[in-house]
Amino acid sequence: MAHRSEEEHGAMSPQIGEDPAPSAGVLPRISTSEINMGFHPEDPVEEPPMASELPLNTAVSANVAAADASDIEWRTGQVHTTDDGITLMPTRANPVARSLLAKMWISDTPPTQALNIVERLQGTPYANPKVNDQQDASSRRTMEFALDLGETLIRYGAGALEVETSIIAVTAALGLSHLDVDITNQSLHLNYSPPDAESYSVLRVVRSYTSNYAGLVLVHELVSDIIAGGVSRTASAKRLKEITRRPKPFPRWVVASGRALFAAAFVLFIGGSWAGALVAMFSSSLVTQIGRYGSRWRVPEFFTIAASTLVITGIALLGHQFHAPLDPALVVSGGILLLLPSGRFVSALQDAINGFPVTAVGRLFSASLIYGAILSGIAAALVISDVLGGEEVDVHQIVTTQYPAWLLVVLVAVAIIAGAVSEQSSVRLLLPTAGIAVGGYLIMLLAQNLGLGERALPALVATIIGFAARFAADKLHSPQLVLAAPAVMFLLPGLMIFRAMYGIVINVDDMSTGLVEMFNAMAIMLSIAGGVVFGETLCRPLTSNARRERRRIRRR
Repeated sequence: MAHRSEEEHGAMSPQIGEDPAPSAGVLPRISTSEINMGFHPEDPVEEPPMASELPLNTAVSANVAAADASDIEWRTGQVHTTDDGITLMPTRANPVARSLLAKMWISDTPPTQALNIVERLQGTPYANPKVNDQQDASSRRTMEFALDLGETLIRYGAGALEVETSIIAVTAALGLSHLDVDITNQSLHLNYSPPDAESYSVLRVVRSYTSNYAGLVLVHELVSDIIAGGVSRTASAKRLKEITRRPKPFPRWVVASGRALFAAAFVLFIGGSWAGALVAMFSSSLVTQIGRYGSRWRVPEFFTIAASTLVITGIALLGHQFHAPLDPALVVSGGILLLLPSGRFVSALQDAINGFPVTAVGRLFSASLIYGAILSGIAAALVISDVLGGEEVDVHQIVTTQYPAWLLVVLVAVAIIAGAVSEQSSVRLLLPTAGIAVGGYLIMLLAQNLGLGERALPALVATIIGFAARFAADKLHSPQLVLAAPAVMFLLPGLMIFRAMYGIVINVDDMSTGLVEMFNAMAIMLSIAGGVVFGETLCRPLTSNARRERRRIRRR
């Protein structure tokens, strides 16, 4: 047996330099089907990709996947940083925290990607236009139509944002993409740069302006019809030409009567006498004629406004000289109110807030010149009266008449309607404008009873008026400026302006008080304009376009 065992051991032991004999019990059994299928006992384990080999948005996930699960800090649920600088998150981390961390690191859109120009329409009445995917064969004609549209809007007093959004919405709806719009004060520049053709630019300079709020409403309706997809370019150009050629809604004698009625109603509103109201009506009628002949003779607006203010102040001082039952300060306040550039101040602040600083500076400087022309006219009239030995006016002891509250409400409504008529507003918007103004006046009375200060009161009331004007404009399909600009006229500080100029020109010893009061009047006008813009911004989420956008997002 021992000999046999040695033989078997020799047979099993390999010789020197020979490979060991295979053993049947050691090798795994492989079936024929497994051989035919190409089966391997063990698949090769794929290594996870490195974080540097993956995109940035999945780098955090790769770092987590590459973590060593045997690490004690990983298994204990603590955040750990390896020697390679990889942050390891525990497996038992809060899922909500991991989701928030992923949202912080992962972005859907790269931060340096340029925004689509159509996204500029979000929050405006022209949001989500019906874009025509078919590129317009005649892009040049589309750009010419867009220039005519923008020029009309600027001439009628629209803000830069209104002009820009109108052009973007119209060109997008008419199938013209790859377009840039630049508005700088009175120039309008369009640049068309398609990727597969040569780019070219067109420029238009607007050198004339007119009061035509009704035309502004018609252009707004035209843009709304174009973005709805129901009007072609040819029909749109025809409608725009009809709008520019259409006469204004009110003839000149109605506008002159409206200006006179506004002056009379406002004099009574601030406590003037009926005689003072009649004098204000007469002086406003003369101002209308001065403006008419100044426009015919191409006299600059600065000198026309200064001459108008000189006439208003001179007539009021003349009535005071003959001891008429009136207060000249109240008569001047009612006469110069329509001359104050309230609409320009509102447009200037809108442009500044909405990202048009150059245009805002230009319009603000233009409005300041008009303000300076009014001050110059008052100062010239006061100097002439003092040289001729006129009787001094006590601006600190103004005699006012107390009228019942219901009459004041009626006077506000009448004055605002007359002011809207003088701005050539649409007939269907006269009553809504008056209703917004009356609501603002009632809120002003409530705020006065609550003890709100005189400086903050105009800003608060202007904010409410701007909010209501934007909401009503969305329902009536008109620009917000058409309703808001006439509605805030009763807030303008006409009396403060006259007292400030009288203190600067006549009471030289009290000049510092006059300068401070003039600065306060300017600040109040800017606060009124800022309140109108702020109210419009607050009302944007409540407009119909914003609600449609929220429904569209929920359907995604």
